[in-house]
Amino acid sequence: MKYITRTVWTLSLVSLFTDTASEMLYPIMPIYLKTIGFSIVLIGVLEGFAEATAGLSKGYFGKLSDNSGKRIPFVQIGYSISAISKPMMAFFVFPLWVFFSRTIDRLGKGIRTGARDAILSDEATPNTKGKVFGFHRSMDTFGAVLGPSLGLLYLYYFPQDYKTLFFIAFIPGVLAVLASFLLKDKNKVTPKEIKPTRFFSFLDYWKNSPILYKKVVFGLLVFTLFNSSDVFLLLKAKQEGLDDTAIIGVYIFYNLIYALFSFPIGILADKIGLKTMFTIGLLIFAIVYFGMSFSRNLYFFIALFFLYGIYAAATEGIAKAWISNITDKKDTATAIGTYAGFQSICTMLASSLAGFIWFEFGASVTFIVTGIATLFVILYFMFSIKTLPPKSN
Repeated sequence: MKYITRTVWTLSLVSLFTDTASEMLYPIMPIYLKTIGFSIVLIGVLEGFAEATAGLSKGYFGKLSDNSGKRIPFVQIGYSISAISKPMMAFFVFPLWVFFSRTIDRLGKGIRTGARDAILSDEATPNTKGKVFGFHRSMDTFGAVLGPSLGLLYLYYFPQDYKTLFFIAFIPGVLAVLASFLLKDKNKVTPKEIKPTRFFSFLDYWKNSPILYKKVVFGLLVFTLFNSSDVFLLLKAKQEGLDDTAIIGVYIFYNLIYALFSFPIGILADKIGLKTMFTIGLLIFAIVYFGMSFSRNLYFFIALFFLYGIYAAATEGIAKAWISNITDKKDTATAIGTYAGFQSICTMLASSLAGFIWFEFGASVTFIVTGIATLFVILYFMFSIKTLPPKSN
């Protein structure tokens, strides 16, 4: 696997450690917040504010990375901030402090995302983007298997000891930061070449970006508007009678499938085309959501979450690989950061829309509407976007 370079390996390990830390806390975060006095509404406001911070900052820091010609400092600072935020939430329980801690965790993600994905793009050729992004996504997602598993194991022996878990999550966070110092910047610029960067300057990129980029990202964002949080899938499973253990087990199973298939699907995507693979992923997504609308038993849920893992493997890394192939190398971090920023905002809107439809019309209608919308997005990609040879990077 000569296309998986030392840099790709290092970045993948950094992501593995970071996701292990984050996902260790993911299942218990709402429970912990409720124990320190947060209402459901306040939890929603906290998560929404944190995600908005991450979303808006992705575009800005992606643009800043391109303008400065630097990648590694953004990666190191981003992962460091996220690591520090883990134990911070356990020190004090004041709402403002919790808001601050959670927000800087998401800010760290915003700082590193564009620069990190630009490094991955630079380490690949146009014909190996699927493999490289797929490998990184696979390693990253293994963290989403390890994290909840370790968290559940700890809570099994030490029930409700949530605060200690925040300190334990700091350990893989520190390992991620240490691993990031093995990375070296390949791009060198002199200070006079660095341009000033306004916070919303990434929006200028959207105006001046290639037509193909606009068309692809438009389709991706329309899909995102209907792709609500995975929490709704877990809520549907809960509604149909699955107990908490089964639900967490299904979530870990989904992440395991996602991790196992990301790399081989990336290899296949390089052969059949990134657009084709992404479209197949959307078709699988639609099947899952239509299935969710009438699913009633554990085995059917397991089958659907298996397919959902395949969908994630066929779309998450593939989308970024696709974007990096249709934009200039000098704009890679800006292009991916701009997309990721808009995606974060659309994700928030999607969950609000899904919640409204669920409340007014029921769970089944929510999943059917999403499935139908996805079919229209598939048609858009099939007939509105021509498959072109990737740009030479």
